[in-house]
Amino acid sequence: MPFSSGQIPQAARTSSDMQCPRVTISVVVPVAEPKRHDNLDEIYWAYAEILSREGQSFEFLFVIDGGLDAVARRLDALVAVGYPVRIVQLPRAFGEATALAVGFEQAVGDIIITVPAYFQTEATGLQHVLDLLNHGYDLVVGRRSPRKDAWLNRLQNRGFHFLLRYFTGIAFHDMGCGLRGFKRRVLSEVQVYGDLHRFIPILAHQRGFRVTEVSVPQHQRDTKLRLYRPGLYLRRFLDILTIVFLFKFTKKPLRFFGLIGASLFGAGVTISTALAFQRLMGSTALADRPLLILGVLLMVLGVQIGSIGLLGEMIIFTHARKLKDYAIDKVLR
Repeated sequence: MPFSSGQIPQAARTSSDMQCPRVTISVVVPVAEPKRHDNLDEIYWAYAEILSREGQSFEFLFVIDGGLDAVARRLDALVAVGYPVRIVQLPRAFGEATALAVGFEQAVGDIIITVPAYFQTEATGLQHVLDLLNHGYDLVVGRRSPRKDAWLNRLQNRGFHFLLRYFTGIAFHDMGCGLRGFKRRVLSEVQVYGDLHRFIPILAHQRGFRVTEVSVPQHQRDTKLRLYRPGLYLRRFLDILTIVFLFKFTKKPLRFFGLIGASLFGAGVTISTALAFQRLMGSTALADRPLLILGVLLMVLGVQIGSIGLLGEMIIFTHARKLKDYAIDKVLR
């Protein structure tokens, strides 16, 4: 509920009211989907009320994708009054990943919170995220629990996370939850590109950051049935494969391509050897066996894929000093 003019929290006042302390918490709200956002001023008031209790200075960054100018105008009143709100408008539609990357770049707080542009979780869940960040965790991922939405939504969620857990061995339960908390150093180490913003916790875990998941209450407005085009499900599966490669084979490409190449080459050798043995026994002429072409093709394909892995290893070796897949926690003297 909005505060009246006499109830503006101290953390929400600007330098015109008092000398502004250094911002410690930045809240990034990406607005990238025309039909998937609530009133942004309501979003601000809901979370600002929680942050005002912390007694720390904060700011809100609303990153508006191109074509959503009318949405940005709804925040003009907050900016005019002097609340800690900044609006970043993009010239065209770049997508949520770009909006988040821009928000991370513009944020000045030591703690960065991401919040969806719609009521996905109750605002009180932010308190749980902040508590864990203050207890030593580098990244906290919200998990909507208990789930209140349609059973088909829950089924899709379980299927996605089953594949993610099967391929990576890391058990997360709600990578689609937009409520997350980061220490700044996490985002300085983990790059956000493409549609991989959902998998930042996995990439951060790979680098050794302390990552955890916390249950937050799901909002009643987040209960609609969500069905997507088949192409989106395919892209999500390809995203999982991308994460698997980045997670396991970034510095060891030969293990990935070599395994595939060796399997294909082995299958080709097995087929060719069996055909050659049959020919030596005089049972069937090779000219009448189309499998010979398949065997040779598999061997050639196996060698080519293995060569890709070798080239990858050479590139990794050349740039090994620039590659870093770890993070330093602290240095004691």
